[in-house]
Amino acid sequence: MNNKAIGLFDSGVGGLTVLKALMQILPGENYIYLGDTARLPYGTKGKETIIRYALQCTEKLMENDLKMLVLACNTVSSVALPAIKEKYPHIEIIGVVEPGAEAACNATKNNHIAVLGTQSTIQGKAYDKAILAINPTAKVTGKACPLFVGMAEEGLSQGFIAEEMAKHYLKDILKLSKENKPDTIVLGCTHFPLLKGAIQNVVGNDIQLVDSAQTTAKKVFARLTKTNSLAENKKPFIHFLTTDDVAKFKAVGEPFLGISLDKSHVELVDL
Repeated sequence: MNNKAIGLFDSGVGGLTVLKALMQILPGENYIYLGDTARLPYGTKGKETIIRYALQCTEKLMENDLKMLVLACNTVSSVALPAIKEKYPHIEIIGVVEPGAEAACNATKNNHIAVLGTQSTIQGKAYDKAILAINPTAKVTGKACPLFVGMAEEGLSQGFIAEEMAKHYLKDILKLSKENKPDTIVLGCTHFPLLKGAIQNVVGNDIQLVDSAQTTAKKVFARLTKTNSLAENKKPFIHFLTTDDVAKFKAVGEPFLGISLDKSHVELVDL
């Protein structure tokens, strides 16, 4: 049981930020990552479509012998988590929204938290609910930033274009008076950490940026420790699945994961 793999999936390569955090805190685990790059982004799709895609990704990953499933996508965690848990009650399933909300609540000093996410994540108010469940006195301001996903996937996460787009999306927040501004911003999409530098340059150092990757990794570690399920692999493996161009997955995925994927096994799959 302990040496079974941890499965993760995202609409694209954004979830590799979660995988990277997991590899840092749990280097001895086996991982299988699925990026549904043929159908990204999920955040602009309707609820039923997102649920259908998420269940298909889960079914593909369940063909392997998994001990845990991590929904490394904020949109899926926001919309499809209950449906996935209902269909697969036998396996531990962890999303990224609750860990991100917890990190934001721990970071804020003035109780005003902004959330940047996809359209589905913001409209569904998943972060609002999760944050208010932890801190009922918090004020939550949501902002959909749909183009950030494509920019991250296309490697446009730094420099002039990224900063100008951040200014565009954050203009309403930036014009608030100092006492009314949020002091914490949640990067509520696993693609957004790649734009962290550009966003930080725009908002300044007085606002703290939080993403759910590290907090999610800590939650996975805690659950595996509690259930005595930590792996004992001396030579752990990482297997990648993608629904579109393998070469592009490797090229785009490397900045997210921070390591070369040239020699990694990336398999093209059909959902």
